[in-house]
Amino acid sequence: MSEGAGQGPVIGIDVAKAELEVAVQPSGDRWTAPNEPGGIRELVARLTTLGPMLIVLEATGGYELAVVGALATAGLPVVVVNPRQVRDFAKATGQLAKTDRLDAAILALFGERVHPPVRPVPDALHRELEAVLTRRRQLLEMLQAERNRLGQVFTAGVSVRRSLTRHITYLEKQLRETDTDLGVLIRTSPVWREREDLLRSVPGVGRVVATTLLAELPELGRLTRKEIAKLVGVAPLARDSGKQRGRRFIRGTRPQVRAVLYMGALVATRRNVVIATFYARLLAAGKPKKLALTACMRKLLTILNSMVRSQERWRVPDALHA
Repeated sequence: MSEGAGQGPVIGIDVAKAELEVAVQPSGDRWTAPNEPGGIRELVARLTTLGPMLIVLEATGGYELAVVGALATAGLPVVVVNPRQVRDFAKATGQLAKTDRLDAAILALFGERVHPPVRPVPDALHRELEAVLTRRRQLLEMLQAERNRLGQVFTAGVSVRRSLTRHITYLEKQLRETDTDLGVLIRTSPVWREREDLLRSVPGVGRVVATTLLAELPELGRLTRKEIAKLVGVAPLARDSGKQRGRRFIRGTRPQVRAVLYMGALVATRRNVVIATFYARLLAAGKPKKLALTACMRKLLTILNSMVRSQERWRVPDALHA
């Protein structure tokens, strides 16, 4: 972190494909920089001189990666936040208009008021793993869609069925190659190999669960159990108003993590004695299966979070050995 962090201004940067709109809080200064290597270098130099307390950007589908990487490499306190969270904040302040200049100012104000914690920024290898996982999800979605179409074309001509079959075969091949790439990436990094081995020591956590956690939840082991559960979206949130008490619901910013955690918890209810015992106790208490399984997801995440923090492999608690 740069010298003076914790005392300096808060910077909001709205990222577009070609430009970076910058706003400074509380001074109100604003400027635009090109979103290309030269412009980013100048931006980093200028921000380093300012000594900001925090620099806030939104995730914008990859356009932010170059500037975030440059800011982090320079030791500046940069955090990438979820766009929905910022949009909710903007609505709460009465700011309904949306322009790049307004977005930058809102990001700066959001940083000043909310103080989002600075998270570890993924390195190049980490981002590559994330990209491969994203591609794997896309292939699975396309495969499912094509298989569904094949099941619906009984009356279609032979040529349509042949085309679908060929495409399904191609997608299956691509999926196998992507899975191979995942293994290569994991083996490339000694840190990832150790952490993947640690995560997979837990019954219910397979390769896909472990690699997804590695790529999309770098905060694992660095947050409290409540913070990590809220981030992933497995902590029940209140929906109350006055004396009325609404049903609790879950929502988070990592749906991909939540999806694989669901599958992991489902397997763990059969193969992991801790989760299976917890699940059976909830069902015996009359909890609906869906609610009980969500609680198992939260418990599994809590276990993994604790293991990564302590760097200790899975072991069954002594109380359950009896």
